[in-house]
Amino acid sequence: MHGSSQICVVGLATMGQNLALNIARNGFPVTVYNRSYDKTAATLARCGQGERMVGARTPQEVAASLQRPRQVLLLVKAGQPVDDTIAQFLPVLEAGDLIIDAGNSHPDDTVRRSRDLAAKGFRFVGMGVSGGEEGALRGPSLMPGGDPAAYAALAPILRKIAAQVEDGPCVTHLGPGAAGHFVKMVHNGIEYGDMQLIAECYDLLQHALGMDAKAMAEVFAEWNRGPLESFLIEITARILATVDADTGRPMVDVIQDQAGQKGTGKWTSEIALRYGVPVPTIHAAVEARCLSAQKARRVAASQQLRGPASAPLSAAERQGLVDAVRDALYCSKICSYAQGLDLLAVADQDQGFGLDFGEVARIWKGGCIIRARFLRSIQAAYRGRRELPNLLLDPELGGFLQNHQVAWRRVVALAAQCGVPTLAMGSSLSYFDSFRRARLPQNLTQAQRDLFGAHTFERVDRPAGEMFHHEWP
Repeated sequence: MHGSSQICVVGLATMGQNLALNIARNGFPVTVYNRSYDKTAATLARCGQGERMVGARTPQEVAASLQRPRQVLLLVKAGQPVDDTIAQFLPVLEAGDLIIDAGNSHPDDTVRRSRDLAAKGFRFVGMGVSGGEEGALRGPSLMPGGDPAAYAALAPILRKIAAQVEDGPCVTHLGPGAAGHFVKMVHNGIEYGDMQLIAECYDLLQHALGMDAKAMAEVFAEWNRGPLESFLIEITARILATVDADTGRPMVDVIQDQAGQKGTGKWTSEIALRYGVPVPTIHAAVEARCLSAQKARRVAASQQLRGPASAPLSAAERQGLVDAVRDALYCSKICSYAQGLDLLAVADQDQGFGLDFGEVARIWKGGCIIRARFLRSIQAAYRGRRELPNLLLDPELGGFLQNHQVAWRRVVALAAQCGVPTLAMGSSLSYFDSFRRARLPQNLTQAQRDLFGAHTFERVDRPAGEMFHHEWP
């Protein structure tokens, strides 16, 4: 090795392997390294003819293989493994070298690592990567933050390996510090919301409308040809159309109903609470996964607790309700994105990221899990209107909610009548109803707080900020 590689990818699980192969395929010489050399060898074996990739067995070999200033991209498990890997490489690197954490790290960890590495003379970029294994190989959405000069050094590689859409590569410098990982965290929170909303529609179509997997696959495929067109709707249709070879049953029916989670949705929920930003759809999606994990308790409860009996529907009623579920899904989806973008806006004000929300929507249009036609509408909403207070106030998207709320309410009511849980869809509707109300019932809450704790309150007939206490009878 003679210092010819432009970058090293450290951590060669599926995402790391595919990202390294993407870099090599786009003409950039790359070094690959993993703690166990078998994964390094497997990555080298997948490299195409004429592509420049070398495998390193030690951090010292990594350092020797790289052009200076060196660029080391980490794709390892979030948390302590990132710190351990950085500590492993620092002795063989030198001031001015660049470390990129491309995993799903908590933004607080990214702030700490940026500060600590800068104090030692190293540059650091926290970068979200979305798209799964296929996106990593063919073109992901990339969300880098940190030092703009460090991004500029990386940009030639990132722009080539990112997904490409009609208005450019799906990558942009999002801002200083933890901007990249914060945006990726919120992306994943929105992803949780999207997935839960789709699951609730599947549940409604199956248990309220009596549709089988084949019929539902056709419905989702049809939805994917309209405004709901997206990666998640597309794969839902594919999943529902798949048959298990062993049993002949729909594949979805043989999968246990316990959803896993790696933490990013929970982080979004926790940080939203920290900032006081309402994200009820995302909260509901996290809670739905937690409820799904309580399988044994749910099975036991199902033997004791009964829901309502539902009346059969006619074919005409079913078709009308399918269209209503479609509209309710789109309305709820708008609310989920509005909540995530609201959280980004508040964090942006607090941390000075300088986010361009139209650019955020643009880089989510390709490569990432939440890529969807709908993002064009979000991009348009923020075009020339960076200070849009909330996505629901965009004339197009807010207008859709107003024009389709009857269908939305009908679906949530039907779900309640049939005993089908709609944690996320119901939360989205309640968010809309709360946001559009000039007066909420928390005047009673504040009165209660004043009565039992003398917490005081403001009066509607006095200047804002002037506090009062009442001697309650």
